[in-house]
Amino acid sequence: MRFIQRVLGSAIALMLAGCVVVNQAPQTQKDPGGPADGDMAAVRKTLPPPPKAPPVPPRVPTPLDPMLKSKAEAEIASAARSTDPVTRANAMEAAQLTLGPGASDIVLSGLNDRAPLVRFAAAMSAGTLRLETARSRLTQLVHDPDLNVQIGALYGLHRLGDTSRSHRLEQLAIHPDRRIRANTAIALGLLGEKSATRVLRVLLADSEPSVCLQAAEALWRLRDEDGKQSLIAATVSQAPDDNIVGLIGLAAARDIDLRPYFLGKLTTQYDEVNLAAARALGMIGLDEGYGVALAGAKSNDARQRHMAAMALGAIARSDAQSTLAGLLSDGEEEVRLAAAVAVLQLRP
Repeated sequence: MRFIQRVLGSAIALMLAGCVVVNQAPQTQKDPGGPADGDMAAVRKTLPPPPKAPPVPPRVPTPLDPMLKSKAEAEIASAARSTDPVTRANAMEAAQLTLGPGASDIVLSGLNDRAPLVRFAAAMSAGTLRLETARSRLTQLVHDPDLNVQIGALYGLHRLGDTSRSHRLEQLAIHPDRRIRANTAIALGLLGEKSATRVLRVLLADSEPSVCLQAAEALWRLRDEDGKQSLIAATVSQAPDDNIVGLIGLAAARDIDLRPYFLGKLTTQYDEVNLAAARALGMIGLDEGYGVALAGAKSNDARQRHMAAMALGAIARSDAQSTLAGLLSDGEEEVRLAAAVAVLQLRP
């Protein structure tokens, strides 16, 4: 789930401190101001052990509450009618992820939204769902004044079997606007075709951090090791937002062998990074971040409650329903939407 982060004013993908360099040549000269190797060993010995993650409560068999499910579905429908375009855009993906055939009306409505961001999100969702009823409108949106919307339309038509215009994605990958290049990378990764690797490798070397990390995630979706290594490097960056993007990008391939990278990020000094790690563990089928997510759901920070809801949805434990019920009544619209998606992702 790629909800647009708006609590801090912009999308996570655009809050990166710097692009990660992979396979960098080793330093040939030591920093004369740094400690000697022996001193560093002594420092490491005196460091306190890392804090332990909040305990994971035992699973409690809990039947799914049909009333809570209905409330979650109503919240997604309400978000699609929000006065805020970011919320409406996120509602497109929320419907695509959770409502199945019931998403059709919401997504088709989004294709005619006045906001380009919403039309883009709806076009991407229509493609992911392969909504045949969207074909005519997607064909029109190929000529939308907004290039991001065009990317979504090209993706949607390709998913419906019309690849006659897909070569334009290669052209958009070299557009001067970094947002166009980043969204092109997203579309190419979601198409799941190995032929996109050549274009994505160019974007992996992009000068803009948001572009190269989107390219890294797209490459890793295609099981390309260079993409994987770039994302791993992001998880050890000094910038917490790099960590978040790297963790979720790594987890997108659902590779359980990456568990150690996620476990190591459950107890950092940044609560948002811990919550991203909890969500990443859930994405690969593990609940070891459940305690972190439960704690985040009680945060006074709306962004953390939002991320906690997404983590609980990825973990998908049905005994999280009482926590999610509280988040469904949150005062922040985006928290309620994330909680609604989480409720509909729970498994008995």
